[in-house]
Amino acid sequence: MYEELEPSLSETPSLLERYYTRWYKADMKGKPCEDHCVLQHSNRICIITLAESHPVLRSGRTITKINYQISANCCRLQNRVSGKSKRGAQFVTEFAPLCRILCSDGEEYTINSCIRGRLLEVNETILHNPSLLQQKPSTEGYIAVVLPKFEESKNVTTGLLSQTEYEDVLLKRRAAQNSESK
Repeated sequence: MYEELEPSLSETPSLLERYYTRWYKADMKGKPCEDHCVLQHSNRICIITLAESHPVLRSGRTITKINYQISANCCRLQNRVSGKSKRGAQFVTEFAPLCRILCSDGEEYTINSCIRGRLLEVNETILHNPSLLQQKPSTEGYIAVVLPKFEESKNVTTGLLSQTEYEDVLLKRRAAQNSESK
């Protein structure tokens, strides 16, 4: 009888569901289906990752290289943060590139920040194990962690889509693809 009262594991929300709100940027910089996801924690820290529909996550794609060297003078791996006030953190804007992903088919994708704030860290693990980006994009395969300015933290999601709004975008895309294929 005691076992019947315990919630099943499938009913228990994951850490992501409990503490993070998903926000999306669809068609980043006008590129169709290049969608990014921002996981916003209740403490205002944001994790940048790929949305489920991003071309990199499509089956059959193989990531050959992830590069945090975004220009001749700027490498996100050189970001060094220290102290409570996060001294030394690179400041990024919504359209600031975080990294570039090269796939085996020759396609290259630039992943942007989507929000303004201080770059706290980049995920160096995906450099050595790029498949994490495809297998676990919302957890171990994240791109970077960004901390918005305190005074901007309430408005950081302006211009981003909620989970429901993003699902509507995906439905419209599918409908458009279905009508084109007929």
